[in-house]
Amino acid sequence: MEKTITQYQTIISLCKELFTKKTKDYGTAWRILRPKSLTDQIFIKAQRIRTLEETGKNKVGEGIQDEFIGIINYAVMALIQMQDHDSSDTDWPVDKAVMAYQSQVNTTFELMMNKNHDYGEAWRDMRVSSFTDLILMKLLRIKQIEDNQGKTIVSEGIESGYQDILNYAVFALIQLEEAKQEAVND
Repeated sequence: MEKTITQYQTIISLCKELFTKKTKDYGTAWRILRPKSLTDQIFIKAQRIRTLEETGKNKVGEGIQDEFIGIINYAVMALIQMQDHDSSDTDWPVDKAVMAYQSQVNTTFELMMNKNHDYGEAWRDMRVSSFTDLILMKLLRIKQIEDNQGKTIVSEGIESGYQDILNYAVFALIQLEEAKQEAVND
């Protein structure tokens, strides 16, 4: 479990650093986006990953790792937007945005730790392509819940879907990094 904690925190640190730099460059213009728009943005990234996995061809330049990082950051933005609905407040200071980011990551990390305990790190035996498919499935579920005005009968809500997406993307990045290290060591 210690290895997972370290790897998870390393990935999140990388994502948070990129989020912070982009916030310094662009401000918090993303605050104008409704959660539905963020769902679609994550969907675009996940669909691109699936296309790259299936075709092995990359004509844009950004790779699978970059897209998983984007998924993580957009999932955090969506969680922030769900908590703070005032999309007219688009001018947050960098430190406020980073604090909100960290708060969502902390909550999602706790969820991961609890699930990781109960499932015995089963994710380590999964394929990266399965994480891609699970992310796409979660997004389709979120879209359906959004179309139902957020109402569910027995299902988890949108927030837990975004949290699962964030965690799946972290797991995928951990596995991709481990595969890269194994290739170097061989």
